[in-house]
Amino acid sequence: MLPDPTGRWVLSVDLGTDSVRVCELAAPPGTLRVHTETALRPGTGPRHLAFHPDGSHAYVLGELEPAVTVCRWDAESGVLVPLGETPVVEPGTDVATYPSEVVVAHDGRFLWAANRGHDSIAVLALDASGAKAEFVTTVGCGGHWPRDLALDPSGSRLYAANERSGDVTWFDIDPETGIPRRAGSVEVPAASCVVFG
Repeated sequence: MLPDPTGRWVLSVDLGTDSVRVCELAAPPGTLRVHTETALRPGTGPRHLAFHPDGSHAYVLGELEPAVTVCRWDAESGVLVPLGETPVVEPGTDVATYPSEVVVAHDGRFLWAANRGHDSIAVLALDASGAKAEFVTTVGCGGHWPRDLALDPSGSRLYAANERSGDVTWFDIDPETGIPRRAGSVEVPAASCVVFG
């Protein structure tokens, strides 16, 4: 579950139904009520979602289909509208790939997705409006089975929690291309997430 940038709505992806539910706060306090449900293409298996910094678009990462679904987000009405899909691996990739996490750059120019199995981080370029995503490349995640990605508060460094190799690898991000360059790693048994306080 993830709150939208306005804090009015909470969005929840559902892998089993290939949908995203938009919920609103209800009575009693702290409970949620489904407001709308957006169907995605069958078989995509949505796993995670991230918002564009301006709040106008959301990006839903499929776990069963290695692609990002770009959606328009209307915070006024609480409606999510799918616009199109962009793959997160190169065409013709024959490695079983299970994307796990999606992160958007603070300036809204790039999107990164972690690919388990393929053991990579996908780089996608976003257009100025955030409505279109273009696949750029993938780079190695620095380990095995990247379960989580996290962008540091400065927006200049990306961290990958590699669960099966037991490490967290960090990357410096090229500000012009968005391509991460490995800068270091540390052993962390069964690493599953990176959180900044």
